[in-house]
Amino acid sequence: MCGFVGFSDLKHTLSDKNDILSKMMDRIVHRGPDMSGEFVCDDAALGFRRLSIIDLSEGACQPLYNEDKTVAVVFNGEIYNFQSIRKELIEKGHTFVTEGDSEVLVHAYEEYGVEMLKKLRGMFAFVIYDTKKKQFFGTRDIFGIKPHYYYITDDGELLFGSEIKAFLEFPKFKKEVNKDALRPYLTFQYSSGTDTFWKGVKKLEPATYYIFKDGKMSFGRYWDEEFEAENKSFDEYVEIIDKTVNESVKAHRFSDVKVGSFLSGGVDSSYITACLMPDETFSVGFIEGEGKFNETTYAKELSDKLGITNFTKIITPDECFDAFPSIQYHMDEPQSNPSSVPLYFLAQLAREHVTVVLSGEGADELFAGYDWYADTKEVKKFKKMVPGFVRRLLATCVKPLPNFKGKSFLLRSSGRPEDYFFGQALVFSAKEATSFLAPDCRNGKSAKDIVMDVYKSVADKDELTKKQQLDMKLWLPGDILLKADKMSMAHSLELRVPFLDKVVMEMAEKIPHEYKVNEKDTKYVFRKAANKTLPDEWADRKKQGFPVPIRFWLREEKYYNIVKEYFTADYAKEFFEVDKINALLEDHYAGKANNGRKIWTVFTFLVWYKRFFVDEK
Repeated sequence: MCGFVGFSDLKHTLSDKNDILSKMMDRIVHRGPDMSGEFVCDDAALGFRRLSIIDLSEGACQPLYNEDKTVAVVFNGEIYNFQSIRKELIEKGHTFVTEGDSEVLVHAYEEYGVEMLKKLRGMFAFVIYDTKKKQFFGTRDIFGIKPHYYYITDDGELLFGSEIKAFLEFPKFKKEVNKDALRPYLTFQYSSGTDTFWKGVKKLEPATYYIFKDGKMSFGRYWDEEFEAENKSFDEYVEIIDKTVNESVKAHRFSDVKVGSFLSGGVDSSYITACLMPDETFSVGFIEGEGKFNETTYAKELSDKLGITNFTKIITPDECFDAFPSIQYHMDEPQSNPSSVPLYFLAQLAREHVTVVLSGEGADELFAGYDWYADTKEVKKFKKMVPGFVRRLLATCVKPLPNFKGKSFLLRSSGRPEDYFFGQALVFSAKEATSFLAPDCRNGKSAKDIVMDVYKSVADKDELTKKQQLDMKLWLPGDILLKADKMSMAHSLELRVPFLDKVVMEMAEKIPHEYKVNEKDTKYVFRKAANKTLPDEWADRKKQGFPVPIRFWLREEKYYNIVKEYFTADYAKEFFEVDKINALLEDHYAGKANNGRKIWTVFTFLVWYKRFFVDEK
């Protein structure tokens, strides 16, 4: 695990490449405090910060090279099947000087070119520079577990890295806010698609690669989901899931340093923990809300049953507000999912004891665990009584109308998630988002336009598959995995996600829908598989996520005043209709409305903006 940075210098205009590279690497030292390395030539510079996990020797520090040092790689992540690929490459005549997974990439590139990507099982983002072809080859794993950003300068040079903040040290980087990102952000709570909040900075999409040569960028996709059910019995799939999950956990535990696991009270992290059986688990919670925001009791109870030491931290609101500017600094972009806050402290707690943790992200997307994937009893009854063409016609008629009682019901009954499903987050409606923004911030794509781009690509799929695909394309990489990476790496902790594994995905694609979501539960067959290892209480427990008591905090004078200071700052009016955002805050503080999520989303952006554009000139 590490972080990388780099840039091209095709026009040979940078005389101080080593100094620039060093400053960029210093920006991401938290990603790799153990070692650093760099490769610099006339046309290119690659930099690397290392967190030592596999092959702890200094000789394994990146960049790593092929035999004649004409190919160099910087790589963030883990390749879980590297040993079999390494053996194959040795048989083909390649010579290795390290025992780890990184060196496999340069030799696989030599042997297979772009086709190498189809062989990799793991989480990764990397860049290879080929000195003979004078080209950069960059890519990202199939889920987007590891981040990869890039930027093309005005004079056509490539800038790339694991974190955007490293770009601030590059002399040709223009530090500007992308105001077009605000409109969809207010709905989704994260920046969606390839755009970021930094003008000109792009996210490389999951399962995608680029080649940068002669100042030109070309892209390709090397993998796609294929949801096609196979006719096996329910009990067969229970056995297949359990076997596959256990095998994935075994692959993900490979390490030369200590491995622990995050543990809440839910089935996902509990299943991972029971398969892994680490020495230590880690849990956090809050005291507000009469226990609704604290699952640490469940985590401690399961750890005791399994004979594992559990470390727990109760987080105070003072700690959260004090750390929040740092959290947004490490996020690189405003991301208002409240769960990033406890995740930051959970990673901090775990890093005091281990260097690697396994976590349960991804099970809900692969096995259909979210409540939104299931119909309510009323919708199910309506679907049985009313023919599909009538329901679709009703939805088409009411869709353009103002909100009224029953409109949401009719849209959800249509069988077309395009009519109502925006993913797991829907903070401001599209209309609200526009009305709360300053005039020159209203020009970005609407949330509706963004989701329709995804829905068009799966137009021939069924209702559940469309929902899963939308979440896998937007929510998973844009929210879940981004905060998992950034919050863990803020504390130099490697986080691995065994459910988000290519082998697990290929199995999950084949499970019939009625096994995943039915009248009994969501991700039903997954729960039954987990039940082979876990007691009923844990296998069947409803999902809570990472609940955070922001609505309580924002009704306390101390925290209301902190937010008020941001909402009334001079820079707030550059982005928002300040009267409207302050009305949200006042109504919530007075108990007239529950505007907690909306306030937090605006607050998050302003905290991010102040940290990067006011505090850091």
